[in-house]
Amino acid sequence: MGPAAAIHVFICALLISVSGAVISSEVGINYGQLGNNLPSPSRSVELIKSLKAKRVKIYDANPDILKSLKNTGIQVSIMVPNELIQNISKSQSLSDQWVKTNVVPYYSDVKIRYLLVGNEILTNPDTGTWFNLVPAMRRIKISLTRHNIRKIKVGTPSAINVLESSFPPSNGTFRSDISGTVIKPMLQFLNRTKSFFFIDFYPFFAWSENAHNISLDYALFNARNVTYTDPGTNLTYTNLFDQMFDAVVFAMKRLGYPAIRVFIAETGWPNGGDFEQFGANIYNSATYNRNVVKKLTTIPAIGTPAQPGVVIPAFIFSLYNENQKPGPGTERHFGLYYPNGTEVFEIDLSGKTPLSGYKKPLPLPTNNEPYKGKLWCIVAKEANRSAVKDALAWACSQGNKTCDEIQPGKGCYQPVSLFWHASYAFSSYWAEFKKIGGVCSFNGLATTTVKDPSFGQCKFPSVTL
Repeated sequence: MGPAAAIHVFICALLISVSGAVISSEVGINYGQLGNNLPSPSRSVELIKSLKAKRVKIYDANPDILKSLKNTGIQVSIMVPNELIQNISKSQSLSDQWVKTNVVPYYSDVKIRYLLVGNEILTNPDTGTWFNLVPAMRRIKISLTRHNIRKIKVGTPSAINVLESSFPPSNGTFRSDISGTVIKPMLQFLNRTKSFFFIDFYPFFAWSENAHNISLDYALFNARNVTYTDPGTNLTYTNLFDQMFDAVVFAMKRLGYPAIRVFIAETGWPNGGDFEQFGANIYNSATYNRNVVKKLTTIPAIGTPAQPGVVIPAFIFSLYNENQKPGPGTERHFGLYYPNGTEVFEIDLSGKTPLSGYKKPLPLPTNNEPYKGKLWCIVAKEANRSAVKDALAWACSQGNKTCDEIQPGKGCYQPVSLFWHASYAFSSYWAEFKKIGGVCSFNGLATTTVKDPSFGQCKFPSVTL
């Protein structure tokens, strides 16, 4: 066999998995749209190209985005909205119609390769959707077959909390409330259709929740002398990503499916956040994302201790900082781009740029240690006025004298300002309810500050970390 033939055989082996699904080491990007200031789909596709991303995942089947992806050669993942799962699970005709409307018109020109049914359905308490998930996946697969579409893999992305145990990795176990009733039928479907188990996981959150036991460098792929040996397997780990990945592998093995390939539907590191969200900064975000791309695109594939040499396909989260994402500040700071289209930091998702090839200096991190001191919760810049009114009313309805001081005649009534009244209410609510799980978020309308907003006789309640 000559050198050219050997290379050809090697590449073919790299592209074809043991499950028969075509797979490559190319890294993709998640294109979320939860922002009121994001570039157009056509401009966004240009930015995706500039990242050298070969895959993109969207959270719907937006026709404008799909039209912008025509003839680009970029592999595309689309999604059935969560709210349609229950009805689709019960109606093949509805499933057929969804595919006819959202897939068929684009399939010849857009390289749709993945169709995900819902997003993190198993994360929140069941509202009647859990047990409809796999039936809906089956119906969507039937609909694709009826339209003679055979190159699209059907799956659903799950958050890492589908595991009730992930440490050590060999103890990986799916939650008891879904293991036999939802996950096992799902794995049967994925195995039969040669699809992937799609998982969202973020070493940032695992590290920040246990920073006193996990090294930051270990979470960022930068550890030099830190390792962990799993007592159940004797496998040695050098980074948190591999530990989390292998926990999923062992959980599937425990249910009798050791060969289903894992696809990282989301991973990333926030480039900013609230004051109490330590470690969320541009330096760490660039370090993690660059290192994970390097790991995933290395040829021959590195794999993990439990699956050495296995190609791991992945989508980085996310294309933009999205200002309307609810939750803590980190939720709005995962982007590789700001909404104005400028890069947060240099990155090449093809993996062809060596780490030494990034020339622009990164701002040094200033929040890698937990913040200690007082914090207040105030209305965020550019928050929607109408939504703030609703959030103010909700905060005041929670009782415990949350809003007493902004009533007429009280110390914080003046000045009569929605911003100040809501900021007081947000701070008061957080100070009162943080100990039982209250957060400074209000669906993205609030942010924390270290600057005391109190004025005159009006003293804002605070939280001390």
